[in-house]
Amino acid sequence: MALENDTQAPDFDLANQFGEHVRLSDFRGVKPVALVFFPLAFSGVCTGELCALRDNLDMFADHEVELLGISVDSKATLRAFAEQEGYDFQLLADFWPHGAVAKEYGVFLEEKGFANRATFVIDVKGVIRASFITAPGEPRSIEEYRSALDEVRPLTV
Repeated sequence: MALENDTQAPDFDLANQFGEHVRLSDFRGVKPVALVFFPLAFSGVCTGELCALRDNLDMFADHEVELLGISVDSKATLRAFAEQEGYDFQLLADFWPHGAVAKEYGVFLEEKGFANRATFVIDVKGVIRASFITAPGEPRSIEEYRSALDEVRPLTV
């Protein structure tokens, strides 16, 4: 069962495609985060979805939201994927323990060995404010992201 809105998002520490450690807690008090779980790099639907995000990065920038993609792929695979497709956002490796973060968020598909297509938009206090999951094989729409991003506001100074 996926985590529900208005609950505290579990913290994590994952390597990005460059081997740098990224912690959700590093964004607390700084900026909202969109966690985008996707099944596998280089697969057709996932590539299409992430290319749509790549082509709409200004939507995240306009809301001052950090976009983080997460899959069970290794950091080396994610780096090759990002380079091939020109992704200018971080991809995080939920590689080992296999799918541990996806399991914490309730979106790991045990029978398949990877995460479902799930998005969690988390505010600056670390609370999930919007989330959506699509059926297997069904891509998420940019409109769903627009609506979800409207649920968070950056911390004003």
